[in-house]
Amino acid sequence: MEGSEIPPQIQEKLARLQQMQQSYDAVLLQKQQLDVELSETDSAISELEKPTAGEVVYKQVGRVLIKGERDAILNELKEKKELLTLRQSSLAKQEIRLKERLNEAQMQLRESIGPQTNA
Repeated sequence: MEGSEIPPQIQEKLARLQQMQQSYDAVLLQKQQLDVELSETDSAISELEKPTAGEVVYKQVGRVLIKGERDAILNELKEKKELLTLRQSSLAKQEIRLKERLNEAQMQLRESIGPQTNA
């Protein structure tokens, strides 16, 4: 066996670590996208809550704007905000769990590599 060959156990730990890192990065990306969507929803809600009498309100459905009732659209946006907030909380918890698992896996990998570099 060559001195530079990586043992299968360490290769497996490294592969799991890389997979966890990819999952962590994906959660961070989802969280960023969710933050943007939540911010846009907040802006829309604040605009619709301004006192406006008789103004026409449209909502976007795909690439089409459809005329709608202000209160109904406002309620839809508030429900969407609730769902986004729940999703944001869920992603934050997932991020914490993944970060802890990632740190643990990194420590295990270092411990596995450590004794072999001294030999």
